[in-house]
Amino acid sequence: MQVRSEADTSAQSANPNGRRDALKRIVGVAASTLLPGAVLAQGAGKFNLKIAISLPESHPTSSALKAACAEVSKESNGRLTMEVYPNGQLGSDTDTLSQVRSGAIDFICTAGSIYGNLVQTASINSIAFAFADYATVWKAMEGDLGAHIRASFDKVNLTQVGKFFDHGFRQITHSSKPIVTPKDLAGMKIRVPSTPLWTSMFKALDASPATVPIGELYTALQTKVVDGQENALPTIDAAKLYEVQKYCSTTSHMWEYFALVGNKRNWNALPEDLRALVSKIFDANVTKQRAAHEALNASLEAKLKGLGMQFNRVDTKPFREALQKAGYYTEWQKKFGPETWSQLEKYTGKLA
Repeated sequence: MQVRSEADTSAQSANPNGRRDALKRIVGVAASTLLPGAVLAQGAGKFNLKIAISLPESHPTSSALKAACAEVSKESNGRLTMEVYPNGQLGSDTDTLSQVRSGAIDFICTAGSIYGNLVQTASINSIAFAFADYATVWKAMEGDLGAHIRASFDKVNLTQVGKFFDHGFRQITHSSKPIVTPKDLAGMKIRVPSTPLWTSMFKALDASPATVPIGELYTALQTKVVDGQENALPTIDAAKLYEVQKYCSTTSHMWEYFALVGNKRNWNALPEDLRALVSKIFDANVTKQRAAHEALNASLEAKLKGLGMQFNRVDTKPFREALQKAGYYTEWQKKFGPETWSQLEKYTGKLA
């Protein structure tokens, strides 16, 4: 709050109307600081919200967000405009998540592993080899596990809007050999995101995980700083990793989601009818995104084979057994806690 001079104080005492005007200005500034997207437009009966996402504009998730926003604007007769900023235009995932928490940006759409740095429960889906297939994934994410993750955002004054986007199962690539058994990972220099779940998994499988920024991954593979990496097929294709990686082993070792998460105050500042409209439209577009992502995955395997990559199917049971023996699941059961872990095992079966 600004400190007023004696002259300001005496002038406002002599002029009650001036004092009321000053108070209105102070309240207006405070409100706009807290709710920049919602409140600034509220005087005109219109609202404008910003969505940050690090994925390219052409990615199925970014495309679904843009389509949903266009529908919202049309169905609300222009009362609500939602703008998507792809390619990390508003900053990195970490930066924009912080801005959403402060209310400077209204929404971020990113991965559970990123949210897990803030609220650990949100990354429970990334436990290695937890989900056998998509049927299990969607049963869990549309059921109690998904509800449990969604509720966890409330603890940090965030709110999830819409269903979970599909970000895919992750596969391992290597420059000189296929990964068939856990022994094939021994000593392998593999690039992983800077996330404990990934690092601990590959260490438990005797690999040598290294964190390399995604923008430097191609060069790191080309110069043999690392032997291989792991990502979903759309990323492998978009980053042209097929030029420096010969083998793709379909380990499907982790499944990842993206979720639209917003500042709770900014979201609640919208009228109830607009919130209901947004939720309905985004749910419908998430369903379309899942179908588009599935079709893209199927087409990409054929495309990457045509570009020279060799694919091999992997029996995941030995990998899961190796992780159990190494104590990986027991370690993460303790970190996530019994409530969250039991929600996961309700769908995956016993892991620890």
